[in-house]
Amino acid sequence: MTGPPPDRRDRREGMTPHHEAPAQHHEAPAQHHQPPVQHHQGSACRHEGPAYRPASGAADYGPLPHAQTIGPVIIGRPPRSSFDTALDDDADGLAKALRTQWRKEEKLRKIRDPIPLPVRWHAASDEVMDHWSNICRCRAGVAPRPPVLAGQLHEVVQVHRRIPSRRLVVLGRAGSGKTTLALRFVLDLLAARSSPAEPVPVIFSLASWDPTTTTLSCWLTGQLERDHPRLAGKRDRPGLARTAPDASTRAERLVDNDRILPVLDGFDEIPDRLRRPALRELNDTHMPLLLTSRRTEYAAAVKDARALTSAAAVELIELSLTDLEHCLPRAARKTSPSSTVWHPVLKHLREHPRHPASVRLAAVLRTPLMVMLARTIYSDDLDRDPWVLLDTDRFSSTHDLEDHLLDGFVPTLYRDQDRAHRARVPHRFGHLARHLNQLGTRDLAWWQLGSTLPRRSRMCVIGLVAGLAFGLVDALVLWSVFGPAYGLVPGLRKALLNGLAFGATSGLALGLVYGLRYGTGARTPSRVRVRLLGGSKERRKEFAPRLAIGLVGGFCFGFLAWLVETLVIGLAETEYGLMPLLAHGSASGLRSGLVYGPATGLAFALSAVLEDPVDLETAVGPLDLLQTNRATVLFHLLVFGLLMGISGGILYRLQQFELIDWMLFGVVGGLGGGLAYGLSLTAWGQWVTLSRIWLPLTGQLPWTMHTFLADAHRRGVLRQTGAVYQFRHARLQEHLAAETRASRKTR
Repeated sequence: MTGPPPDRRDRREGMTPHHEAPAQHHEAPAQHHQPPVQHHQGSACRHEGPAYRPASGAADYGPLPHAQTIGPVIIGRPPRSSFDTALDDDADGLAKALRTQWRKEEKLRKIRDPIPLPVRWHAASDEVMDHWSNICRCRAGVAPRPPVLAGQLHEVVQVHRRIPSRRLVVLGRAGSGKTTLALRFVLDLLAARSSPAEPVPVIFSLASWDPTTTTLSCWLTGQLERDHPRLAGKRDRPGLARTAPDASTRAERLVDNDRILPVLDGFDEIPDRLRRPALRELNDTHMPLLLTSRRTEYAAAVKDARALTSAAAVELIELSLTDLEHCLPRAARKTSPSSTVWHPVLKHLREHPRHPASVRLAAVLRTPLMVMLARTIYSDDLDRDPWVLLDTDRFSSTHDLEDHLLDGFVPTLYRDQDRAHRARVPHRFGHLARHLNQLGTRDLAWWQLGSTLPRRSRMCVIGLVAGLAFGLVDALVLWSVFGPAYGLVPGLRKALLNGLAFGATSGLALGLVYGLRYGTGARTPSRVRVRLLGGSKERRKEFAPRLAIGLVGGFCFGFLAWLVETLVIGLAETEYGLMPLLAHGSASGLRSGLVYGPATGLAFALSAVLEDPVDLETAVGPLDLLQTNRATVLFHLLVFGLLMGISGGILYRLQQFELIDWMLFGVVGGLGGGLAYGLSLTAWGQWVTLSRIWLPLTGQLPWTMHTFLADAHRRGVLRQTGAVYQFRHARLQEHLAAETRASRKTR
């Protein structure tokens, strides 16, 4: 038998190729041969250590040695494990969900209406870039050859792939198109994704990251679990059960195994004091990424520290007058067969470039954000003429022009509404903008809408609403019983006293529990749904803890509520002394606790058995998550009511209850207690109490808040990012917050 071809070499250091093999060895079949290493476009030098594949974060160590056979056994690339296959499935599911979400978002933002605004860039200055030797991953002593970084919007993936480190920083002024570029990068990379092993590009808004308390990988994991609840489930790995204490979630495994390519949007939106710690944390990683930032803030962060390790940087180019002439008329109404409302304005800018009005307007329209605002306000409205933008008496500076465009954006989008509604809309958006500024984030989460109210106010509102719910249910049910027995008025008096006792007790208790548990923030919504055929295995391990918490909490509430009820009714309606009432109330409370405790414990425990994480492909919308939480809470109320009735029935059979007591326990305890709990200690209930009742009562938000947010997203004021909304642009949020604050001061 002949030996291997002369160009095949043994890769082991210190050994020479064997040109002759023993007779029993056979040359490996051709299908096991690995293809030669392909050099990346723009690769400037030989890389030191592993490089990253063009569309993957997985390390590329080159081809494996040629497989050999020893008898029937083939030595070569091992088959993929079931764990890797499961990771592939999670990555594919995430990619599918993101592709659907961002295509819809691109359509709602009208990025291609009718054509996208040009976004171009050139290489940034060396002061904001790392050494080219690091970017190109050159070996010591080898001179780097920097790849070409200049490009335009449709080339962003190709430019990213030219960089051996796959780390790119995109710099630009406010509104220059950084977020649009990030969106285009994600969509194009998802479209080019050909293998489940390739990383999935995911946009993360950096404004909510605190690098002093959370590492980058942990933060990325948390954001994935928030926006895609299925990824919060446990994932098996070899040698470790999913129920083990240190078992990882699906999101964590995707991050740890380089299946996520982070697109980090808005480095400049991180608070100033956190930018350098954030940069240090980013420098500790070597994963491929794309990061966007305003140039001034990024340059200040790297001035006294290192630039982002191994990252190339590009800077977006401002729009030219030619760009405006190409884009603005195509999106405007015609005033004649060959002219639009923008032609006189553009002609003035072209023919009188040094006129003060031309200089100001041209400076303002150099960013896609301002062009989008001007196009939205003036292109379709018959009552508006963009020629007013050249009025030097009205607009004496570029700041005046920008404020004018920002002021007119929201009213223009709501021009189909009546005047009274249009007048209220900016005030409501201003409240939301101030709320986000207080939280220090760009993410508008429905479950956090009331969290910026003072803690004491929230405790009072939560306790008041929960107490009213329990008290009213109790009073109405008892009146239906006491009315026929004592007369309508005396029966109403007894029912109201009973409702007052139960309402006050439940309101005080739940208000205090809310303040202690959620006083510093809002409850995060559960990302599960109820399945009657059984939930996931990792959820079932919560059965025992939930049972214990429910038993203790339910018993304490039942005991205290009936003790207080006995004291209130006894002191108001009878002549018994305090001690006899305490003795009687304690006995009643003990019996009530024996009903409330098991019912509450079993309701909590059964919910763990029947809960399952929401599907990955459907859990990407704020309102979807809201509806899922509402359904989960209603299911808990139903289970709690049924168990209250069963517990009361057991005590009735043991002759501890009369028939009327059994009925009252089932209806009042199940319905009233369940409502009080649901409105105070669940994410959906806190949303209803604070955002659907209290804030609309005070005039801060509309009554149909979920409809308002969905409509604002459809109109283009808000954009959706996973399970949260954001304002269309950070500049718009800042403007609305400042304008509303200024209007309040002038009142």
